[in-house]
Amino acid sequence: MRRSLVGRLWPNITAVVLFAGFVFPVYWMFATAFKPTGDIISEDPVWFPTDVTLEHFRTATGVDHFWTFVTNSLVVTVLAVVFSLVIALAGSFALARMRFRGRRGFVIGFMLAQMAPWEVMIIAMYMIVRDASMLNSLVPLTLFYTMMILPFTLLTLRGFVAAVPKELEEAAMVDGCSRLTAFRRVILPLLGPGLMSTSLFGFITAWNEFALVLVLNKEAQAQTLPLWLSSFQTVFGNDWGATMAASSLFALPILILFVFLQRRAVSGLTAGAVKG
Repeated sequence: MRRSLVGRLWPNITAVVLFAGFVFPVYWMFATAFKPTGDIISEDPVWFPTDVTLEHFRTATGVDHFWTFVTNSLVVTVLAVVFSLVIALAGSFALARMRFRGRRGFVIGFMLAQMAPWEVMIIAMYMIVRDASMLNSLVPLTLFYTMMILPFTLLTLRGFVAAVPKELEEAAMVDGCSRLTAFRRVILPLLGPGLMSTSLFGFITAWNEFALVLVLNKEAQAQTLPLWLSSFQTVFGNDWGATMAASSLFALPILILFVFLQRRAVSGLTAGAVKG
């Protein structure tokens, strides 16, 4: 019994230590955002903010074009996620259900695209956008973000589509549904977990992207929130309070989206299941 207790205790202790290691930096970021400047630069760390202040948040949101950055980030991120999902839904169904020449090579090509670092193409991307006279525009960002998200989205949804029994689709078609209607009414509701996970991954990827927008969009009206985070570095050093407040605001949409999708993931597992 003692060995059994010890065997159960160590995994729990390890899990708690790992959890604390991952959560502590997030806590420190949010806590620092509410600390007065004196507590932030103090030699003795202040673990819990005593005098809570919102001054750092006012400094962060007071940067010129702040709401423009927010709008641009939301527009390019949401559009990239939507476009990648629409394309990946059609492509994943074709790869999982249809047999055609070159299908395996097509899958390998997408895997290679997923593994290759897209940064090696940033010069080519810049030249294409420059020659098309589309610098300082959100359209190239949206298209490139879609390309970045698409391989993972397609390959992931392919596995979810392949896991749906063909008999459900065939039964719907016997009842008079077309292939498109059977996909919409039978397969699509069962892809809830896959759609949620790929949407979250795509949102995080596009939301956090920094290098591409830095190269393509030099004007503030066409920049996104990752560049806003660099606004608090001055010749006198970093404004750590404003930086932590800005980082907290930047991470908040991802945290909200994660909580929203995680809460509905379990219900999505059984959505559209056949009863009786």
